[in-house]
Amino acid sequence: MRAEDIEAFARDGAVCLKGLLIPSEVARLTEGIEANLAAPSPRAKVASTPDDPGRFVEDFCTWPDNPAYREILFDSNLPGAAAALMGSRGVRLYHDHMLTKAAGTRTPTPWHQDQPYYNIEGRQTCSFWIPVDAVPAEATLRFVAGSHRGPWLMPRSFMDQQARWFPEGSLADLPDIEADPAAFPILGWALQPGDVVAFHMLTLHAAAGSSGRRRVFSARYVGDDVTHAPRAWETSPAFPGLEAELPAGAPLDHPLFPVAWPR
Repeated sequence: MRAEDIEAFARDGAVCLKGLLIPSEVARLTEGIEANLAAPSPRAKVASTPDDPGRFVEDFCTWPDNPAYREILFDSNLPGAAAALMGSRGVRLYHDHMLTKAAGTRTPTPWHQDQPYYNIEGRQTCSFWIPVDAVPAEATLRFVAGSHRGPWLMPRSFMDQQARWFPEGSLADLPDIEADPAAFPILGWALQPGDVVAFHMLTLHAAAGSSGRRRVFSARYVGDDVTHAPRAWETSPAFPGLEAELPAGAPLDHPLFPVAWPR
């Protein structure tokens, strides 16, 4: 891991790591995504509108049933890179997330932070956005540099913009970034298979639709300072019953969140 990549992650909340996965790992990950698409879990959902000529499919927390995912999550360079970027001695897997946009999908992924949807507190967080298809600049994930420093902003449902996580008015709403994108320090990279984007779970990010097929796997890791934060609402993804096994403020020492680093 280069010192400049660690510095960029700390400064901007997002960094592009070219060629972090080798071709054989990209091929194995592709197999895992195709297996996931062929047999989605009960947590899978369609995130595109009914009138979209394409289709946006997501699935979560399928690593226990997907050996290809497990190999990438635990045996690749990902967990070691997460440790370096977060400055954490240990790394746990938080969850995996598959996101596939079929060719011609118009539905965008709106601007949002990830952590407010989750059941965790702490600063040592790292998500990897890993495409197995080439992603042109116009379809890539975009970030507002420095937004990981906060504050937390209101998470809303993507389709109808409802405040289903925190009570209405309890957090500030997101700025209208699309109204004046030049007013924000926006980052984004065209990517080839093997390239990986790492970002903090509080970094504001968004993506447009995709003219070509865009298969992406996200690996989400947490570090030493992250603790369980049970919510009074269903988080995304949900971990039903976890609050009965893991008290508020406890480290994520649970089989749902296995140690990924050190190996």
